[in-house]
Amino acid sequence: MTDRAKTPWHLWVIGLVSLLWHAGGAYDYTMTQTRNEAYLRTAAENAGVSYEAMIGYYTTFPAWADALWAFGVWGAAAGSILLLLRSKFAFYAFILSLIGLAGTTVYTFYSDIPAELNSSFTWIFTAVIWIVTLLLALYAKRMTAAGILR
Repeated sequence: MTDRAKTPWHLWVIGLVSLLWHAGGAYDYTMTQTRNEAYLRTAAENAGVSYEAMIGYYTTFPAWADALWAFGVWGAAAGSILLLLRSKFAFYAFILSLIGLAGTTVYTFYSDIPAELNSSFTWIFTAVIWIVTLLLALYAKRMTAAGILR
């Protein structure tokens, strides 16, 4: 019989906040992939860019970049859910997300991104995503080492 470590309160807070954060990314990914015009027009307007530039850029992603984007988004969402389920596989889901994020970051850096999308906001937001995902992977690793995630 194994002793299961008591779940600390911060796991629930971090897990729920992480799930909400990544649900937003999953929603954005889904709306972009399905070419939801109303969503994309609103997103373009909120970002201060033209709808044509936004849709033109995102519809020209090669399949490998779309696949890496999917790994990034869905890996992070799965990691959040796995944190809440107290599964050690949360760490691996966040690692998958980081691999996807690395690929999409490289693609964005080297692609022919329209000038209006190549803003400081784009790169700051990308940095925030990197920081959040790295911290979540480290947190999951720490919780696994502490016997909280199994």
